[in-house]
Amino acid sequence: MTEQRAVHVIGGGLAGSEAAWQLATREVPVVLHEMRPVRSTEAHHTQALAELVCSNSFRSDDPKGNAVGVLHAEMRRAGSLILRCADANQVPAGGALAVDRVGFAEAVTAALESHPLVEIRREEIAGLPPADWDKVIIATGPLTSPALAQSVLELTGETALAFFDAIAPIVHFDSIDMSKAWFQSRYDKVGPGGTGADYINCPLDKDQYEAFIDALLAGEKAPLRDFEAKTPYFDGCLPIEVMAERGRETLRFGPMKPVGLTNPNAPDVKAHAIIQLRQDNKLGTLYNMVGFQTKLKHGEQVRVFRTIPGLENAEFARLGGLHRNTYLNSPRLLDGTLRLKADPRLRFAGQITGCEGYVESAAVGLLAGRFAAAERRGEDLSLPPLTTAHGALLAHITGGHIETIDAGPRSFQPMNINFGLFPPLEINPKGEDGKRLRSTEKTLAKKHAIAARALADLDAWLDSPAEAA
Repeated sequence: MTEQRAVHVIGGGLAGSEAAWQLATREVPVVLHEMRPVRSTEAHHTQALAELVCSNSFRSDDPKGNAVGVLHAEMRRAGSLILRCADANQVPAGGALAVDRVGFAEAVTAALESHPLVEIRREEIAGLPPADWDKVIIATGPLTSPALAQSVLELTGETALAFFDAIAPIVHFDSIDMSKAWFQSRYDKVGPGGTGADYINCPLDKDQYEAFIDALLAGEKAPLRDFEAKTPYFDGCLPIEVMAERGRETLRFGPMKPVGLTNPNAPDVKAHAIIQLRQDNKLGTLYNMVGFQTKLKHGEQVRVFRTIPGLENAEFARLGGLHRNTYLNSPRLLDGTLRLKADPRLRFAGQITGCEGYVESAAVGLLAGRFAAAERRGEDLSLPPLTTAHGALLAHITGGHIETIDAGPRSFQPMNINFGLFPPLEINPKGEDGKRLRSTEKTLAKKHAIAARALADLDAWLDSPAEAA
């Protein structure tokens, strides 16, 4: 095989790291540009590649009944570096795949640093890449350098590239009062690496919940800068105070729902609401507050969260915060292989494309890397079938979301992978005896059938000549 020119990957997050790995394992040289530590961000704390700045969870690992679990399974089959390192650094989290964030990032960094076809350059790309870079993957994610974001904005002619995301606090385990809290996974679910008792649960009665909502609504928020004032939130990662503003019961039907849990300290008393904390590192010394993204000022967070039973003396390893995310109007700006229509040498990956979530970002990085490798090697580009999780996600990003309505095209919004993005089944599943299933049974059977179809079609795509590694 003749020597290949390098593909440049800008951004060493999950998407950029995965894209670089997919290129290198296909014998295509990579120059991976990461601006940290030359230029830091408000959310990052280390120099490691693929640093997790929000939750340490990759969410459900159920490959049959959950769409993100299907995406996990597909990525493992496609040789994902991110999933390999996640599996190797797993911590208990019920049915979810959660990781020791430090060990995970170190593993990704070590793999890329040791690969002979990967060169890592610690530098900021301030503006559009040089013209002599003929193939570039921009995977700068939600914390894109302002200079690069402005250059992309000018190139596309768009008016905005931003939305808000928030991060949750992390608590030291030894500061939690376990005489009030207890270990249990919802419905005692045992997941990969879990025991069925993987979350710490803090119960609130009705009066405590109402007092907590009052304190939350009255808490002083961090001020927004002028340029952030009109940036919208993504509904999948709302700050808890924004959820509370939408209705006093919103949190009880969201991250504080009290179902599937029984307090062993008071088994006959049904909690009005429950706050869960999930293990954040292998040592079990840190736990993050599930779903508790917030823009409250740090002092207010300490005051308000210490009103929660079990957290009265909580010590925080990290408090919550708010950062601005950046993403493209991808259905209008990108082609089917994630290339920028205005400049096809530029391909985008990760959250900047308008996917949402760690796993989705890495999956789009995996696709971008494979597409770029095929181009560089002169091979035919083969898109993943729409019936796969990768194909469904790609379709949403590159065009599936836009529909013409009376007021014009719908606005493009970030999206987690979900079964609603998959094509419907041609035949409704039935029971083993051929009889019609009840509603809940039918829903579960549909999910299982969609998942089975996805993995079978993914295997066929991976076995096709264009996708052979």
